[in-house]
Amino acid sequence: MTIKITRKIKGYSVKQPGQDKAAPAPSTPADTQAEVIQMHEKLERPGALVGVTYKIKSPLFEHALYVTINDIVLNAGTAHESRRPFEIFINSKNMDHFQWIVALTRIMSAVFRKGGDVTFLVEELKAVFDPRGGYFKPGGIYMPSIVAELGLVIEQHLKSIGLIKDTELSPEQQALIAEKRSAYAAAQPAPATSDSEASNYPPGATMCHKCNTNAVVLMDGCATCLACGYSKCG
Repeated sequence: MTIKITRKIKGYSVKQPGQDKAAPAPSTPADTQAEVIQMHEKLERPGALVGVTYKIKSPLFEHALYVTINDIVLNAGTAHESRRPFEIFINSKNMDHFQWIVALTRIMSAVFRKGGDVTFLVEELKAVFDPRGGYFKPGGIYMPSIVAELGLVIEQHLKSIGLIKDTELSPEQQALIAEKRSAYAAAQPAPATSDSEASNYPPGATMCHKCNTNAVVLMDGCATCLACGYSKCG
């Protein structure tokens, strides 16, 4: 018997003798993936979130800033459990900058709830410079603006929840830096009491353009950073 095919053939199967019912289709990775809840803007806020509050004390502000970042836990109790930032709040006694603080927190919270890769916020905030000039944090770390320090806080938080992988120095690199630091300190005369900013690095050290820390010294004819190990000589 001849059968005319009027539609496009998309697939076929050969029926074996005695096969009355089709076997259930095996689960595909797409089916498994569909069960995993991803971060998206329509995800409803639960009644309680896990949060951490960070303190920012800047010489540009009379009062400290308190930054609270609340996280939502997705797929709790499963192999796909993850913690993602959901909202951010900034509180301070100083009301001079209330408008831009509220605007900034609302925009960042919206970006968090949108999902996807939110780590780009770190570099965008850390690249903001104050026209009046920046300041040094304790330890000699340079902050070009209060917004840049806010970016540093968000970076620390994203590292703590695993969204940013912390590129720590290897034990060999740490040992080399400690050796170089000890050798440089031994070659220098005893420093006089200084009223400059508190720093864990030798007096006269210049700022490293890689980690923004006053830790670059001249050793063996080469500028070397005692904080991150960067060297112009490679």
